[in-house]
Amino acid sequence: SLIEQLTTEKYECMVCCEVVRIVAPVWSCQNCYHVFHLNCIKKWARSPASQAEDGNSGWRCPACQNASTQVPKTYTCFCGKVHNPEWNRNEIPHSCGELCGKKRQCLDCPHLCNILCHPGPCPSCPAFVTKTCECGRTSHSVRCGQSTKIHCSNVCGNTLSCGKHSCTQVCHAGKCSPCQLTVQQVCYCGSNFKEVLCGTKEEFSDGFGNFSCQSICGKKLNCGRHNCTQVCHPQPCQLCPRLPQVVYRCPCGQTPLSKLLELGCVERKICTDPIPSCGKTCGKPLSCGSYEFIHTCESLCHEGDCRPCSHTSNIYCRCGFKKKEVPCALLRNKAAITFMCDKRCNKKRSCGRHKCNEVCCVDTEHKCSLVCGRKLNCGLHRCEEPCHRGSCQTCWQTSFDELTCYCGESVIYPPVPCGTQPPECKKTCTRPHECDHPVYHSCHSEEKCPPCTYLTQKWCMGKHELRSNIPCHLTDISCGLRCNQMLKCGMHKCKRICHKGECLIDEECKQPCTIPRLYCDHPCMAPCHPSSPCPTISCCAKVDLQCECGRRKESMICSEASNTYQRIAAISIATKLTDLQLGDSVEISRLITKKEMKQARLQCDEGCLALQRNRRLAEALEIDDNSDPFNIRSSGPKYSDLLKEDARKDLKFVSDIEKEMRMLVEAVNKVSIQIFCMTYKKWFSLGGVWRY
Repeated sequence: SLIEQLTTEKYECMVCCEVVRIVAPVWSCQNCYHVFHLNCIKKWARSPASQAEDGNSGWRCPACQNASTQVPKTYTCFCGKVHNPEWNRNEIPHSCGELCGKKRQCLDCPHLCNILCHPGPCPSCPAFVTKTCECGRTSHSVRCGQSTKIHCSNVCGNTLSCGKHSCTQVCHAGKCSPCQLTVQQVCYCGSNFKEVLCGTKEEFSDGFGNFSCQSICGKKLNCGRHNCTQVCHPQPCQLCPRLPQVVYRCPCGQTPLSKLLELGCVERKICTDPIPSCGKTCGKPLSCGSYEFIHTCESLCHEGDCRPCSHTSNIYCRCGFKKKEVPCALLRNKAAITFMCDKRCNKKRSCGRHKCNEVCCVDTEHKCSLVCGRKLNCGLHRCEEPCHRGSCQTCWQTSFDELTCYCGESVIYPPVPCGTQPPECKKTCTRPHECDHPVYHSCHSEEKCPPCTYLTQKWCMGKHELRSNIPCHLTDISCGLRCNQMLKCGMHKCKRICHKGECLIDEECKQPCTIPRLYCDHPCMAPCHPSSPCPTISCCAKVDLQCECGRRKESMICSEASNTYQRIAAISIATKLTDLQLGDSVEISRLITKKEMKQARLQCDEGCLALQRNRRLAEALEIDDNSDPFNIRSSGPKYSDLLKEDARKDLKFVSDIEKEMRMLVEAVNKVSIQIFCMTYKKWFSLGGVWRY
């Protein structure tokens, strides 16, 4: 395949992802045999990304990550004999056309590769050689490249490691198994025996035993009167410790026997003679006490064991958290007297989930004894192993029934591991469906089918319009319009967007009441009350009021405007009382009708009177507002383009003229107002009528 891709130029370099041309210099990895452009592999070898993790092993191959120390520099053929090989159409690209001659990968093969220079690994050696079997008794002629071992049917017969027996296995590879025969060994003191495999390493033997039973020896010493008190040992027993030639001091060891002999003590002849006492305090250290305060024997120099101590010692609980003081007489064996404190261990157990909670704990591993109980990957069974860290093992239960898909076309034959999902089936789903539209999804193991996506026409939830291109599985469709259905109150319509179900099920309508009021015809605006009359509260609607002349305009709450109109009407009626006293009739219906109540007016002020006077004066003088070029309400003076151009050229001159004209107008207005005031005052004093 590699030769074909290189010849047809379909092989790509893993570094640049470009096709390796026939004439392009290449380099081939000797571990994975991938081919790269020579320039590409040089750049890769020098880049920091190609360096090995330890930094000293060289650079890594992009394909197999094999580390190399030398960077390739020259273009050679695959066998490495020819530099810059020339391509021949009859030969493999990038090869020299000569015999390969490389050593094969098989370590036992002495023959070199005998095919032409080629990419990839060398084929197995085709030569025939004579090889012996594993036991070395028979020989066979096989191919040199054959890696399998040769076995015969003969018994091995080699001497085993024990050096006493021979191997009984049939011709096999590797070393022979240890000897499986058992032999009986005796301890050094001769009191215990044990069976071990033949060839087991024996301990030092004195000719009478092979191991130590760790018991007291008990053999008779050379004196013939006492027994050995040492642990079972391979060497000969020691001399009797009570022989006269061995004992040189008194029992407490403070005084030499030679000094006691000078004082008149009897000389010892045999080992059973008593050892003289010096009469001093014994002073031997006892097993009780502590490292800081050592208890000693308080008796006089004596033979044998010391008497119990009269002091007290501190002993610790098992975990060493608490201590207590006890008499030393009870501490015959200090290690055997222990007590437990009430402290509970708070360390985590080996599972990492539970606490130890043991009282006076001395455990170091804290193994958890609880059952794991977590669900396994099948989702049906729970882990029955002791509580542990990490993930649980796969479920060990297996079914011996066939596992099929829903329609039965696809089958998984037993044994079926627990938790295995039904097989995938490419047949169309055969389950019963709610709609009669064609089914496009495949058979499945889920109980519920995917929703039907067939496009249909459906009414919205409020039955406002028939919507098209609606998937079949969608049921609640909103058109986005207002519901506008009549509520139970019979007065209002639902203002919600097209919705599902009834408009107001457990709630009451809270829209404002629209019944007109009795006096002002404004709506009630109280929360909807279909079964009760409107509440008698003041109207809060805004109304626009104006005076009779129409100059003053103001917005006011309806109830306040009504009170203002009633006050004005009362004043008007009071002014008409003089007419009633003179016998004239007064029409008051105009003052108390609803229409007039709606059109409540404001009182005219001095500004209104001045406006009326100016209007009458303008009508008398036949003055039009639009004819006054200085009137701000007019459309404004009209100037020619020439005048505007001159004004732009000399703006200061125009400003000066405008200032002078303003002063002239102000002076004229001041004189006109004085003349008008004098004329009006004279006319009013004469009581005459205005004349044009």
